[in-house]
Amino acid sequence: MKVHPSVSGRLREFVDSQKMFFVATAPLARDGRVNVSPRGIPGTFRVLDEHTFAWLETSGSGSETIAHLRENGRVTVMFCAFEGAPNIVRFHGQGRIVTRYDDEYVLLEPLFVDLPGARAVVVVDIERVSDSCGYGVPLMDYVGERELLQSYFGRQGVEGSADYRRRKNRTSIDGLPAYDFDPPVEPPVEPAVESS
Repeated sequence: MKVHPSVSGRLREFVDSQKMFFVATAPLARDGRVNVSPRGIPGTFRVLDEHTFAWLETSGSGSETIAHLRENGRVTVMFCAFEGAPNIVRFHGQGRIVTRYDDEYVLLEPLFVDLPGARAVVVVDIERVSDSCGYGVPLMDYVGERELLQSYFGRQGVEGSADYRRRKNRTSIDGLPAYDFDPPVEPPVEPAVESS
């Protein structure tokens, strides 16, 4: 393993060429569940500078990463070479959530593909960059992308996606606050009844 001062040169070229990466987070509680999530929709992640990485966070079945980052910020991002020369690159750092309701989101959103159901951008301040051999990672053929997530949230629209998050993303599996940023739905106003 080699530790690097920044994400630059061949490391940046490697990261920029990857089709997916993995994110690991954990709560502070000793009995809390560690979470590992794959990410890989094209156009949803990028190196912002030599010490900053970000990805567009999509609505989905859970929100463990968001819950853990809200609680303690610790995150590890890992890239593996499934083709070409073997390599594993890890970013250790502190992550923060920029929700679609934050002012900063307007600045970050154009850096990524327009994705139905996008709920936030995760920004990671990288504190440690390392790479290792990757000899144990198998060679695999890339076949293509799955379009199911985009199709589903495209059909839901903005409000349907927010409703999905209200129902499924408010807390983590350990009960931590997760994605609870969508404003509540206002009940319909009953028309006034005139008395005779």
